[in-house]
Amino acid sequence: MARKASLSGFPEWLPEERLVELHVLDTLRGVFELHGFSSIETRAVETVEQLLRKGDIDKEVYAVSRLQAEEASPSEGGLALHYDLTVPFARYVVENAGHLAFPFRRYQIQKCWRGERPQEGRAREFTQADIDVVGDGSLPFRYDVELALVVVEALGALPLPDFTLRVNNRKLAEGFYRGIGLEDSAGVLRSIDKLEKIGAEKVGQLLRVELGASDAQIEAALALAGIRTADTSFVERVRALGITNDLLEEGLTELEQVIGEASRRAPGRVVADLSIARGLDYYTGTVYETVLNGHESLGSICSGGRYDSLASKGNRTFPGVGLSIGVTRIVSRMLSQGFASASRAVPTAVLVALADDGAWSQAQDVASALRTRGIPVEVAASAEKFGKQIKFADRRGIPFVWFTGADGTHEVKDIRSGEQVAADPASWMPPAADLRPVVGRNPEPAR
Repeated sequence: MARKASLSGFPEWLPEERLVELHVLDTLRGVFELHGFSSIETRAVETVEQLLRKGDIDKEVYAVSRLQAEEASPSEGGLALHYDLTVPFARYVVENAGHLAFPFRRYQIQKCWRGERPQEGRAREFTQADIDVVGDGSLPFRYDVELALVVVEALGALPLPDFTLRVNNRKLAEGFYRGIGLEDSAGVLRSIDKLEKIGAEKVGQLLRVELGASDAQIEAALALAGIRTADTSFVERVRALGITNDLLEEGLTELEQVIGEASRRAPGRVVADLSIARGLDYYTGTVYETVLNGHESLGSICSGGRYDSLASKGNRTFPGVGLSIGVTRIVSRMLSQGFASASRAVPTAVLVALADDGAWSQAQDVASALRTRGIPVEVAASAEKFGKQIKFADRRGIPFVWFTGADGTHEVKDIRSGEQVAADPASWMPPAADLRPVVGRNPEPAR
């Protein structure tokens, strides 16, 4: 289980915990690259003005100051650490548009910093893994479908409990609200976005007090938010509410495409959930949120959506669709609940023991021969009794100890089973499962 960090909100993993995190990162990277996404990295700082373009101004940013202010140029005024990867990516696209081939498919795995109250799943320093597809002027809707499927594949490859990707469409919601006479659709969405946190009654009060909604309008808005299906039957349920609007129909058609394809390729894992609002105003179409089943209190582990004008330069726009996976949030829950663990805490597979201190150079020759074939090896630092050297290997979690006799013969001992056999440094290999630490899914406890 993960230790509590000495500085709240800034997690540090033990070696065996870090192996779990690396497994998550490697798995995500592998899936993203299989689908043709290119890796990028953006700078850690942005101007405060740039960060606030997203409209997420209630999040506290970590400002950056220069110790020697006289060295700072005017362009470096008002810098802050980025608190997500969306805004930095939008800037990156605008500044590098002349060097990118569109549609541009990127993944980005980096640290972010956010000054909020720490709790499990919410850290002040954390890692995100984002994927986006961005177009130049336009972006086919099929990318909205594709990204949902890529994320389902990526999360499904991790040692996690089952999860649900919940999908809605802002056009659907906005068109419906306009159809019932609520013109401040962004305000309604911000209220509906709080539904799971504060409940239907309090959301209704917000709609009444802040937006002047009538009882009938509140009832209709909550009825829409209550629709959730694992197939395309949501379309008829929405139409049964009796509201007509062109934008509503456009959103229904788009969401039907996502759910129709996803229900065929990932049945049960992608659902239409019309309570999903994503309160950020820059989303213009599809919106996604993902929860671990049975761990909904953790919040969304992966979210995002379609944006049409977040990245723009003059009359040129770069519409995109993307999702962000909360790596630190996922790893924290994996460790605290014991979902996964590493087979050992160190990469080392073999400790080369020393019969005497004069044999150290010869032991390094053995280690070098093993390493040339990809076997991680350590050499003992001193010629203690073999029993102590074996205990050292056991304490480190190293499964094999290598012995070289005075006559130049070699033997290797599996200290777990006690089996010791003759070996040749030029050809011996450990079993594949022992070559490197393996992160595996632990059995879920009986409920």
